[in-house]
Amino acid sequence: MTDALGSADDLLTAFPLHPTEIRIGYARGSTGGQKLDRQVDALTAAKCRRIFADKKSGKNDLRPELTACHAFLQTGDTLVVPSLDRYGRSLQDRVNMVAALRDRGIGFTSLHERLDTTTPGGRLIFHVFAALAEFLRELIEQGTNEGLAAARARGRVGGRPTVVTPELLRAARDMLPNPDNSVETIAKLLGVSVGTLYNHIPDLKELQAK
Repeated sequence: MTDALGSADDLLTAFPLHPTEIRIGYARGSTGGQKLDRQVDALTAAKCRRIFADKKSGKNDLRPELTACHAFLQTGDTLVVPSLDRYGRSLQDRVNMVAALRDRGIGFTSLHERLDTTTPGGRLIFHVFAALAEFLRELIEQGTNEGLAAARARGRVGGRPTVVTPELLRAARDMLPNPDNSVETIAKLLGVSVGTLYNHIPDLKELQAK
């Protein structure tokens, strides 16, 4: 079985295989006026030799500093980000970019989530991410097809797909009792907002307390 990050045969193989010890940082603000001092400080503390920073939102994929950062990275280097949401806007986006780094022999580290592809454990976690991204993509595709079929049955040409599915909520419920999983982290992994989880899981706080 394969996924975006490689085959099952090299599941625990850390990358890059021959690190240069050079760490390059990337920071991004969510709004035009957001200060990046905290992110830059964290990357500096992580011994990043150079830091690229996009000050505007990545909403429309207009992130010239990220493009420059990817071009600057060399085989054996490691890209460091403050948190996963600063790097990509969706789980699938992050998985694809980390997979592209792997193909170039470049490592990836997210400080907030403590994910590091230069270690076997970090490599395994990203395989889980890739599998979850594929799972969510199939759920969304299924919801879209069902929504279109229902719309056609009612005489409408199209319909808005239902992203929040029973399977997605079940996955969230399964992860909530784990004290290592915050509501924010689960929302990021599933590609929904924190408010969506609270709206669809009334007993969310009780589940997390368990």
